[in-house]
Amino acid sequence: MSNFTVHNRRTLLTGAAAATLFAPGLSFAAAASDMVAIRKAAEAGYDASVKRIQDWIALPSIAAENRDMDKGCDYMMALAKDAGFQHVEKVPTDGAPGVFATLDVGAKRWLAVYFMYDVKQYDPAEWSSPPLEARIVDKPGFGKVIVGRGAVNQKGPQATFLAGLHAIRAAGKKPPVNLVLVCEGEEEIGSPHFRQVVTKPNVLAALKKCEGVVIPAGWQSPSNGGVSVNLGAKGVVEFELVASGAKWGRGPKTDIHSSEKARVDSPAWRLVQALTTLVTPDGNNPAVDGYFEKVRPLTAREKELIALAAKQMSEADAKKALGVDKWIDDLPWEQALERLASQPTINIEGLVSGYTGPGGKTVLPGRAVAKIDLRLVPDMTYEDSIAKIRAHLDKRGFQDIELNVSGGYDPTETDENSRLIRAQLNSYKRLGVPASVYPRLAGSWPGAVFTSPPVSLPAGQFGLGHGSGAHAPNEYYVIESSNPKVEGLVGGAMSYVDLMYEIASIK
Repeated sequence: MSNFTVHNRRTLLTGAAAATLFAPGLSFAAAASDMVAIRKAAEAGYDASVKRIQDWIALPSIAAENRDMDKGCDYMMALAKDAGFQHVEKVPTDGAPGVFATLDVGAKRWLAVYFMYDVKQYDPAEWSSPPLEARIVDKPGFGKVIVGRGAVNQKGPQATFLAGLHAIRAAGKKPPVNLVLVCEGEEEIGSPHFRQVVTKPNVLAALKKCEGVVIPAGWQSPSNGGVSVNLGAKGVVEFELVASGAKWGRGPKTDIHSSEKARVDSPAWRLVQALTTLVTPDGNNPAVDGYFEKVRPLTAREKELIALAAKQMSEADAKKALGVDKWIDDLPWEQALERLASQPTINIEGLVSGYTGPGGKTVLPGRAVAKIDLRLVPDMTYEDSIAKIRAHLDKRGFQDIELNVSGGYDPTETDENSRLIRAQLNSYKRLGVPASVYPRLAGSWPGAVFTSPPVSLPAGQFGLGHGSGAHAPNEYYVIESSNPKVEGLVGGAMSYVDLMYEIASIK
């Protein structure tokens, strides 16, 4: 298959490149032999690796719907056992259970890996193929891809990491590092109980041994194969604002005929009025009282990193992937990247009120809901941001608007000079992949649970491969690449193997 052979520089480690990998660990000859054997095993296991992704997609665990959470946890445990983890346990929480597993081969160093087994909701009517079928299709410019909910977020990249472990074992080798796996089932609702998993005494003790925490990723640029090494991620808060006649004491308690609007107040309009106070008139900047008090400006080094990234990253690729033609205020590329890293946001995810089906239905709704997410930058916090939103609404007379928080966490930061970040950069360089160091991922993951006390570890994303459409219809993940700049499943699996060897040997 094409993705098995397109990159000689990624198929074999030869000469000085291999030598730089394995001092002071394995000898050059042993290391080069290991990588050749492991890649052959990964190629031989390709079909099984593809099926592993498809089978996982076929079992959706959706925390927002409380759908198949125990089944999803049990399946995650089975995947870990199958990949060679010797100790695998379910970790109960006040919500969905987590998974903790260890693979101890007696190596000198430990690496932690973060997985999630939950996925976002989906509407099958919006998809070109059934979202749980995990159909393999040819995607022009990319090759063979799996289309399905969770394909890139996160089951495809996670199963690719597992494919690397299967290949190591099939080659008769042992991982060069010991591994700790921590997994949750509530990432897509803001990880409200994940800290309970991580701070369980035996889990915390295992994490404290690790060099850092990696979340598998498949984000290679289709134009140059480049990746970003992020030194952190924004925090997130998800909540609902609810206006209702019942709480307000005005307007209907249930939907009534719209002709009554001539004499009855509208909870829907009340919600709209409350929402408009949260942002500037263009909707682009938070206007909540004191919201920027704790926002830390970009440092000179962060601006320098963004300027370098702007030269390496493709603006055209970014716009194409997002389906947009312009940035806010028609900003140029570098300034758009600065804003992406530095700006806290208040976003409306959805608005629900009254009748939303075909045609019209003349009602005056008794209730209106806005689903909101906040993205937080250092030094903002989850708790402080919620408190500021509540105080802002109360000050303007909207005490009746309910604020129901579903989940969230603080921003995360990792030292550029940590062993984990240096190892990632070394691996990407050896694999011939352009890598930009970027101050902060604009998206969110519960990395703050790892980077803050009591764990206090470096944490970030890593991996080769490509996919897109997270949270959207027709989400996909490349398994056999026709693009010479982008790795398929086998190349992605080998990138994780390479990182493990790098972590084992880096000084």
